[in-house]
Amino acid sequence: MGMVRWLITRGALAVSTMLGVATVVFVLLRVVGDPLAGLVPPGSAPEDVAALRQTYGLDRPLPEQYVDFVVAAARGEFGESWRQGRPALAATLERLPATLALVGAATLLAVGGGLVLGLAAGANAGGWLDGGTRLLTLGGQAVPAFWLGTMLILLFAVRLRWLPASGFDGPASVVLPAVTLAAFPLATVARLVRASTRQSLAADYVRTARGKGFAESAVLRRHVLRNALLPTLAFAGFQAGFLLGGAAVVEAVFAYPGLGLLALNAVADRDLPVVQAFVAVVATLLVGINLLVDLAAHWLDPRLRSDAGFEGTA
Repeated sequence: MGMVRWLITRGALAVSTMLGVATVVFVLLRVVGDPLAGLVPPGSAPEDVAALRQTYGLDRPLPEQYVDFVVAAARGEFGESWRQGRPALAATLERLPATLALVGAATLLAVGGGLVLGLAAGANAGGWLDGGTRLLTLGGQAVPAFWLGTMLILLFAVRLRWLPASGFDGPASVVLPAVTLAAFPLATVARLVRASTRQSLAADYVRTARGKGFAESAVLRRHVLRNALLPTLAFAGFQAGFLLGGAAVVEAVFAYPGLGLLALNAVADRDLPVVQAFVAVVATLLVGINLLVDLAAHWLDPRLRSDAGFEGTA
């Protein structure tokens, strides 16, 4: 029953989060100005503007618009795109595979590369490998994504002609955007794992394992890696929002046809249905990712399972 109660609590939190996101989006899209500003041609007759407001339900009181918006969003109905003339959710989901490919590749690079670098640096503290890793991660956290992406395009697409500079046409087109997007989280994961590795290597249980004759590789794999995964998982849940948000900048640099580029264009065009559908899809992804991260953290850490009341689920 402990796990059921925990899942119910997490589900209620997810629903409240989605409701909060819907409220913020509804308010912001109306605070920034007239939603029809980008649709109404200059010099339009007042009766034409009034008819357009009635068509999109913008002539009704705000509380009524809000209730209709929340109910429709719960059903996955966001209306038709004002620019594309087709369902906004369909236009958004059409871009989802490209963004999932980008974010998935960037996550694998960030977590995999960060774990390897962090473990190597932490196990060789004070050595040249540790110093090189610290310098590399400092650069990864300091370099802006748009600058890094531009440099990668100039080198690998323009000069060497190894990889495409834009678009989404097969795995090769994901490489440069994924490297650009992964740079900051990879550096952060490496620093977290390095610190965790150094702390674990100084612990009594590691000294005991070494005293029993375990090889250093076995000590790292059995005792250090598991502890290093916990802060990495916690950071991964936090970084999910960064990756999805940062994807917009990366997609703009590489003209990559994903959700981020769609959202930027929708905001510029004031295409409210598409903006609302985009936020709903991204919020759902974030809630789902954080739920999976929490489950993985509980599986890895017995203390969390005990606190949640489902010790027997491991």
